[in-house]
Amino acid sequence: MQQARHRILIDFKAPLREVGAIWLLTARGISALVSPPYEFRSWLGQMGHLGVSSLGVASVTTLFTGMVLALQTAYSLPELGVKYYIGSVVSKSLTRELGPVLVALIVGGRIGSGMTAELGTMKVTEQVDAMRSMAADPIKKLVVPKLAATLIMLPALTVLGDLLGILGGLFVAVNQLNLSVGLYINDVLQTLTMEDVFNGLGKSVFFACFIAIIGCHNGLTASGGAEGVGHATTRTVVWASIMVLVSDFFLTKLFHVLI
Repeated sequence: MQQARHRILIDFKAPLREVGAIWLLTARGISALVSPPYEFRSWLGQMGHLGVSSLGVASVTTLFTGMVLALQTAYSLPELGVKYYIGSVVSKSLTRELGPVLVALIVGGRIGSGMTAELGTMKVTEQVDAMRSMAADPIKKLVVPKLAATLIMLPALTVLGDLLGILGGLFVAVNQLNLSVGLYINDVLQTLTMEDVFNGLGKSVFFACFIAIIGCHNGLTASGGAEGVGHATTRTVVWASIMVLVSDFFLTKLFHVLI
């Protein structure tokens, strides 16, 4: 009985230690991010590696999401004349919810797993310990460039994805629903506000922070050789996706009050 109770206590403490370690890494990462010296060359390298290389997958995802959204909206509610308001439906849905969430899920899974694999390999081959032995801070050298690049590139990819999704809706509206280009664009410009845009961008900043911190944390705590790195990479994809979806609900309520 005592051994079982002790085992339950250990299992209960493990998630708390994990959450505490993530919050500590978040605090240290943000502190190092805003403190000089700023290694902009490393930031630019990570922006190209994490952001520019994700343009393709982000573009395809949001383009076809806008197309499907326009088509399904018009076909599901034809008696309400919804097809004449396709522009407002597509633009608001993408900028507020679908754009930030889909880009974070698709791109975040890609770059988060890449961070974990890179840092995990360095951890199991003792390169991180070698950096500490040379009085170099792994947080400043390894985590901060990835955090900065993700905070910059994920919102940028979200904006690009929103534009492509709206263009995808325009393509469907003109070629499938026989609407004019002017009617669609006019509907978008009349209904889409800066509040909608800032709402989505604000979410993408939080999503970027979650993805980068979770990816770096799992990489820096990986153990057990190649198999351990593989488990850590899978854990990053799962937990980053869960954090994006769960936090989206609370951020929606928060921005509804603030904006």
